[in-house]
Amino acid sequence: MRFAPAAAALSLLFAVSASMSAAGERADDPRASELVAEGRQLLNGGDTQGAVDAFEAALAVDPGMTTVFLDLAEAARADGLQGKAIRYYREARARDPNNYAAISGEGEALVEKGAMTAAREALSELEERCGETCVETQQLAAAIAARPAVMTAEMTPADSGVTQN
Repeated sequence: MRFAPAAAALSLLFAVSASMSAAGERADDPRASELVAEGRQLLNGGDTQGAVDAFEAALAVDPGMTTVFLDLAEAARADGLQGKAIRYYREARARDPNNYAAISGEGEALVEKGAMTAAREALSELEERCGETCVETQQLAAAIAARPAVMTAEMTPADSGVTQN
C-alpha cells in the first residue's frame, strides 16, 4: 500500500521519458508538400493569390508545417504587403526561434517598409546567432546597404536671405 504512490510516480516518469525520446523530428504531410510545391510554382509565375490559396490549403492539411509561413511571407512581399509578411515571419519565428530565414526575411521586409532601425536589430541578431559569414546574414546586410539613405530637411534660420515684397 505504501509503495503505490511511488510506483505510480515512477511509471509516470518512465512513460513521459519514453514518449519524449520517441517524439523525434516530425515529417511533413505529403499532400501539404505537394500544395506547397504548387504554390511556389504559382508564385514564380506571378500568380500571388493562387500561391496564397495553395499555401493556406497546405496549412489546413498540415498545421504544423512552419516553412509554409515563409512562403506566405514571400507572397505577401510580392504583393507589396510588407506588414503582413512581417507577421508571417514572426509566426515562423515563434514556432522555430532559430529559423535564420525567418529572421532575415523579416529584416528584409522591414527594410522595404523603411524601418531601418528594426532591420539593423534583426541584422545584429543574425550576426550574433549565425555569424557574419552566414548566407542569411549576408543577404540582410546587402538589403540594408542597398537601401538609399533618407534625405532629411535642414532647418534654415528665418532671416537668412528672405526678403519682404
